[in-house]
Amino acid sequence: MPLALLALAISAFGIGTTEFVMMGLLPDVADDLGTSVPTAGYLVSAYALGVVLGAPLLTAVGSRVPRKRMLLLLMALFTVGNLASAFAPGFGWLVAGRFLAGLPHGAFFGVGAVVAARLVGEGRQARAVATMFLGLTVANIVGVPAATLLGQHLGWRATFLVVGVIGLCSMVALARLVPHIPVDAQQGLGRELRALGDRQVLLGLLTAVLGFAGVFAVYSYLSAMTTEAMGFGESSVTLVLALFGIGMTLGALAAGPLTDRALRPTLYGSLTALAVVLVVFPFAVQVKWAALVMVVLLGGVGFMTTTPLQMLVMKKAKDAPTLASASNHSAFNLANAGGAWLGGAAIAAGWGWTSPALVGAVLTVAGLAVAVTAGVLDRGGRGESRVVAGAGTRGAREESHADVA
Repeated sequence: MPLALLALAISAFGIGTTEFVMMGLLPDVADDLGTSVPTAGYLVSAYALGVVLGAPLLTAVGSRVPRKRMLLLLMALFTVGNLASAFAPGFGWLVAGRFLAGLPHGAFFGVGAVVAARLVGEGRQARAVATMFLGLTVANIVGVPAATLLGQHLGWRATFLVVGVIGLCSMVALARLVPHIPVDAQQGLGRELRALGDRQVLLGLLTAVLGFAGVFAVYSYLSAMTTEAMGFGESSVTLVLALFGIGMTLGALAAGPLTDRALRPTLYGSLTALAVVLVVFPFAVQVKWAALVMVVLLGGVGFMTTTPLQMLVMKKAKDAPTLASASNHSAFNLANAGGAWLGGAAIAAGWGWTSPALVGAVLTVAGLAVAVTAGVLDRGGRGESRVVAGAGTRGAREESHADVA
């Protein structure tokens, strides 16, 4: 694999750390700034809102900017947002800093996925994209627990200061390791928007919103489930979150080669496995060792969905994949917000601490239904094209290969 993928993974590590660390720092931030924990929760929402808005907006604005320069500009904005958070004089300024840090998130992963795919040959593109995402998963094993402990001992401002330094290191790595990749002369916002409007791209984004919401319906409340449902002490929360991160890493490692070999079957299989894990989860967590196994499995099968979803929208957007790729991360963050809200509603309704898992299972099954429908429509659409073109048996053989590629 090219060294440029290491630069992308380092950047993803910084982004993943700042995205998830706030969940562990909310009590410290609330106490320091004189607000309540629920109010401090707006800091999580501010970052997610930045991702949702920034992914399509910044990608559109930078549609004609060379890819390496675009990555550097996005990481610079990420760094400024985290440094602004570190030195925020009050809660409102911290909300603004979190929003600013979230703006480049989706655009970076969107552009980065396209760059990663361009760095390798055909048949290894999903593995390249998954390698970049490894930085995000490792952040949940190492970055988030370490940054949380740092914030608890040296203050939450130290956490964002360190993440800002990671951002600067990422910029150096991107500048030195990523080659110049020019923008296609025909590339432009109009072409990107037309690609984003493709039916298969839109169905892929809807699959991400519904399917991945199942993961965040549980993950958002995993800390509370650790103590309230699994019977562990508060000191075990970091371990449980790290196990989830290990599962994410294993899922990313498996998803790359599987997606290269058979994209849609990998997507169907990962969503089906996720639904099964979510259904079993409330029963298994009553036994401590089984609860830990389920946490790893949840992270694994949950994150296995990300690479095939990313590759699906990129392939269906064809020669203008950047905006669709970035919008996929807006979809993931909508899944984050929606899954957390519905999971919280289930708990508030008195259904129990593990009820978000069953809510997540319903969401995942809905995502699977959309994915299967998209696959059927895609196959039917290509079949009609072959009849019109008179492709005959050769086209049928090509179609059969395309369905598993």
